[in-house]
Amino acid sequence: MHDHSFLHKLRSSLAHQLDPVLYSGRGMSPLNIAIALVILAGILLAIIQTEPHIRQGHEHWFRYTELALGSLFLLEYLARLWTCIENDSIKSRWQHFFSFFAMADLLAIVVAFSLYMGNGGVILRLVLLIRVVRLARLGRFSTALECIAVAIRSRTYELLVSGIFGVIVLLFAATCLYLVEGDIQPEAFGSIPRATWWAVATLTTVGYGDVYPITLLGRILAGITAVTGICMIAVPTGILASAFSDAIKEAKEKHRRLPKVLDREI
Repeated sequence: MHDHSFLHKLRSSLAHQLDPVLYSGRGMSPLNIAIALVILAGILLAIIQTEPHIRQGHEHWFRYTELALGSLFLLEYLARLWTCIENDSIKSRWQHFFSFFAMADLLAIVVAFSLYMGNGGVILRLVLLIRVVRLARLGRFSTALECIAVAIRSRTYELLVSGIFGVIVLLFAATCLYLVEGDIQPEAFGSIPRATWWAVATLTTVGYGDVYPITLLGRILAGITAVTGICMIAVPTGILASAFSDAIKEAKEKHRRLPKVLDREI
């Protein structure tokens, strides 16, 4: 009976450190801060390993480091699986097991041990960058992320309409430049697919400068396309900004504790 009480207290204490919802302090808990530092170290390691000159001759060091990180993440994963039921919103450990963040944790662990066994290449190392997703669960950032998801879902139709309009403008601009510049610059505008690359760069206001019109009419059309691109970007931006504001207001009404949390996050 005494052992059961001790384990329950230990699980509760650990849950309050691991679960941002249960943690009553400001910001992240000390344990989650330590985990975040380990995750950042793992992300940095995954990035460095893509440089051949650094990786060459240090393969064993990288392998053992991945083993150490994988072991730490495995301990964290098991601890979260053990303590997850302390959160009233989680009915069973299976619910936690099949959650997005838990699956991301498991994938990062499997990849880390696969690299240690020598079964991974550069692509598999890049999968380790999924660890950056895990940072979102350590603090109360998930509340803001949830608001973003709600905002996107609530404005799906409006975003779809603006996206379709953007495709129409894109194809129209590419067709116009193909007709005007196609014979003069066949390499850049000799077909609608070739002109589409220019249209994408112009409408998104990136403007790489690798291809551009040289005729007067082509430049006029390019200017109109550039201005249209600015307006096109402003439409979905305004839609999402309005939806995000509505999602925050709705969340504040539903959760009493949420205003302070959002004020700290945003």
